[in-house]
Amino acid sequence: MLTARYSAASNRLLGGLPPRTRDRFLAECTLVDLVLGRILYERGDLIRHVYFPVDSSVSMLAVIDRERTALEVGMVGSEGMCGHALVLGSDVAPLRALVQGAGTSWRMKASTFRRQLENVPALRQLLWRYVGVLFGQLAQAAACTRFHVVEQRLARWLLMTQDRSHADSFEVTQEFLAFMLGIRRVGVTIAAGSLQSKRLIRYRRGRIVILNRDRLEAAACSCYLADLQIYQDGLGTRSKLQRVTHARAAKERTP
Repeated sequence: MLTARYSAASNRLLGGLPPRTRDRFLAECTLVDLVLGRILYERGDLIRHVYFPVDSSVSMLAVIDRERTALEVGMVGSEGMCGHALVLGSDVAPLRALVQGAGTSWRMKASTFRRQLENVPALRQLLWRYVGVLFGQLAQAAACTRFHVVEQRLARWLLMTQDRSHADSFEVTQEFLAFMLGIRRVGVTIAAGSLQSKRLIRYRRGRIVILNRDRLEAAACSCYLADLQIYQDGLGTRSKLQRVTHARAAKERTP
């Protein structure tokens, strides 16, 4: 019964657990709907729940200037979890967690999660590895913001969002994109217009449609593949990276 339930609503990170361990873990979770724009916790909040997204996504935001300004430094979807501070023994959120893509997520009470960590070695080892992956991706995001141009960063962000939404189209406003990328709205207009003129995306009335995934990957900065490599190296999950790199290799071999 639970295995069928999991197959209908899966999280790739939890998929790294042995099946029986995973099913016992999920038996203590609740499948919830995450609403677009909802703040799961602010920086400094007590973490009361952990989340394992299924088809939703959560932006991890660094807040500055007394929390008037924020910048996305990470994104969590079905490949990860939200609430990683608990894995390190803290119960205080280091970043703002904002629902970027509406959808479903497994949710577990923090007290239950701590007990699971203490009693289930396989879970503890998996999540220690995941936290290492997350730190590597956060560092990659910081370098990306500093060194790569807006159009490349936007292409990367769109690919990451598509990966987590499992759809070719999604709703996002220019204001939200500017907020996520830490730029002015005019910068979003120019970058999105350039991608649209190349027929990589269609952007109209707050909805983006990915028209050509392969060419959008080529337009993105190297940080997109770097993120996948960090995940593979840390968790041994090769399928997504292999799909992208093999597709690129095949195109390069084509005369």
